[in-house]
Amino acid sequence: MPYPDKLLAEDEDVVRHLHPHWLTVFWPVVRLLLIVGAASFGAALVPDGRQQGVYRMVIVAVAVVLLVLTVAVPLARWRTTHYVVTTHRLLFREGILARRGRDLGLGRITDVSYTQTLWERLINSGTLTVETAGDGGATVLRQIPDSEGTQQLLNHMIEEDADRRARESARYAGEHSIGRGDTAPQHF
Repeated sequence: MPYPDKLLAEDEDVVRHLHPHWLTVFWPVVRLLLIVGAASFGAALVPDGRQQGVYRMVIVAVAVVLLVLTVAVPLARWRTTHYVVTTHRLLFREGILARRGRDLGLGRITDVSYTQTLWERLINSGTLTVETAGDGGATVLRQIPDSEGTQQLLNHMIEEDADRRARESARYAGEHSIGRGDTAPQHF
């Protein structure tokens, strides 16, 4: 799913759009299989009789509640967590009903580091810590797929953003100095 264009500036493009590592949905999928299997087995064990339908409905209701709490919510949380690197910013959004987010201008980022445990190295995941100029403190992004590559991409994008800003600043200064009638000093 592409990131909403309404959140991007006119000259801004998405470079990389990530969700947390896919292993964050591993256990919810395992729980889905276990709950469906247990509910099916339990419904099959209900003895024949007048109350058979009621007992099966109770089993289904319990299974549905468990599926919502232990499967649907974690999957929705994974799906609604976005880490987006653009040509101008790093955007972070998360939340299902209540949302929170942070936009970090690439020009304000002072340091990007990553950490990986042995397990995270094996699955190519990790934690990014993004330091910015100002009072906001560090932004920690956990379970980032290819955290090392994302850190290198961010550093590259920060350099490109600084170059772009320098070009725009030079162009702006050049356009405004010509219009004011400034001329180079003349020597006679």
